[in-house]
Amino acid sequence: MTQENKSRRTLRLGELLLVNHFVTPEQLENARRQQGFEGHKLGSTLVELGYLSVDDLVKALVMQCGVEGLDLERIDLQPALLALLPLETMKKHQVIPVAAKDRKIAMAMVNPGDIQTLGELQFILGQSIRPLVVPAFQMIAALGLIESRSGQVISGADIARACVSKPKETVLPDVRDLFGKLVVNRASDLLLVAGAVPSLKLNNELVRLPLPVLTPQTVHDYARGMMTDFQWDQFLQTQEADFAYSLPEWGRFRVSAYRQRKSISLAIRHIVEEIPSLAGLGLPPSFENFALKTQGLILITGPTGHGKTTTLAALIDIINTRQKKNIITIEDPIEYLHTHKSSNVNQREVGVDIESFHAGLRRIFREAPDVIVIGEMRDLESFSIALQAADSGHLVISCMHANNAVMAVNHIIDIFPPEQQHQVRAQLADNFVCILNQRLVVSKDGKGRVLAFEKLENTPRTRNLIRDRKENQIRRLMQQNMDEFWSLDVSLAQLVREHKVTLESPMQYCQEPLFFNELVQRGGGCPDRRGPVRGGKDRTPRQ
Repeated sequence: MTQENKSRRTLRLGELLLVNHFVTPEQLENARRQQGFEGHKLGSTLVELGYLSVDDLVKALVMQCGVEGLDLERIDLQPALLALLPLETMKKHQVIPVAAKDRKIAMAMVNPGDIQTLGELQFILGQSIRPLVVPAFQMIAALGLIESRSGQVISGADIARACVSKPKETVLPDVRDLFGKLVVNRASDLLLVAGAVPSLKLNNELVRLPLPVLTPQTVHDYARGMMTDFQWDQFLQTQEADFAYSLPEWGRFRVSAYRQRKSISLAIRHIVEEIPSLAGLGLPPSFENFALKTQGLILITGPTGHGKTTTLAALIDIINTRQKKNIITIEDPIEYLHTHKSSNVNQREVGVDIESFHAGLRRIFREAPDVIVIGEMRDLESFSIALQAADSGHLVISCMHANNAVMAVNHIIDIFPPEQQHQVRAQLADNFVCILNQRLVVSKDGKGRVLAFEKLENTPRTRNLIRDRKENQIRRLMQQNMDEFWSLDVSLAQLVREHKVTLESPMQYCQEPLFFNELVQRGGGCPDRRGPVRGGKDRTPRQ
């Protein structure tokens, strides 16, 4: 054996195929992804995907194993030879006797290097074995035919037909049908992940649809079909993308594409066209006063999927209806479409109308805004421009991720360098109007979600606590149920006492469990909370 052949035999099949230019790196990567989810042999997966011919696979297996190869589709299997071994032995070791000459049996094998199997077969047959390597998918097809046609000749044509006529799988639905299931079931999200069946997120719980498991290639095709060429190029560079997608029959959707385990995953959310009122969301009417301020900073906070964007849209609609303002929004992507009412609403989408949040914010003061809406504040530059705008006479409304109002204050301050934090405290204390923190809790009947909220208003006492670095005291004041302080625990306890949620549902959201339980037992509520609360057939607010 030459040194070159020895070297080849030490390579794994995938490496050997690359070295000999049988496949490209991209084809190999795609096949490995699909192989990982389906559990097939790599060579079989490459042939199935059309990346590799059977002849080339056999050649590569010969190089790897150092024995002769065989294409089972080019020979006939004779009953006399098949009778040499019990069917169970052939299935167990994935072997088939294919020829006999000079007291030596030519044996088709998937693993011809298995010394233990070779020894066992020679003992059973009492003859020497000449191993021939064959592709795994041909072996599986041939053994299936041997089992179903006992005592008959199995032709190469029969094996070829069995290799291409796999058991019929349930046809994966068109992506439009999956979008329809999201809308019809009134779920918050549709999740498409390679290796899992399509799933809906319904009332904060994952519900799997009765459909087959998605392959990496299927999710890849779904994602590519929804993106423009520009969006796809950006996704390939950054490995993630957020964009809006519209279907005439179902409406508009927000799609988030990202990489996981070297495959693409999609999280899809239906965008409800109708903009709800504050009462419809379950927020008190007094929140209208915040939206009608002429300047300052309004923050809507909470985890992903708890209705921040819906509340943001409701506040914009109040301004749009009742004031004559020039409203500029920067969104990624645009979810709720606002028509011009008393105000002008200019909605700018990242990746469509502007290059990035940063680019849009840097130029926003040239666009004569009265109200600036930032879909989400994510970094130092976003917070800096928002505070600057609020300090210079604009009303700024934005969302951010924070577990409660005090954590939102701390996060804003901490994102700035230490030498700037004193100034930022002063700016924030002077300019914030209100910080709203919210959660959507499954309703008692399980048919919807109701809104619980935390409110922190800007008052002289609040301003002084922030300036004096005593914001930790705000949480204690919130438990006293004052006008400017309204804690999430108080709101959750009120929902329990109003029989809108069970006692168990709010426990995963309450900030102080002991305080929450005490509130439930002794009573307490929000006198300003009026209007219908979401649940039953009402729409669920979406992030």
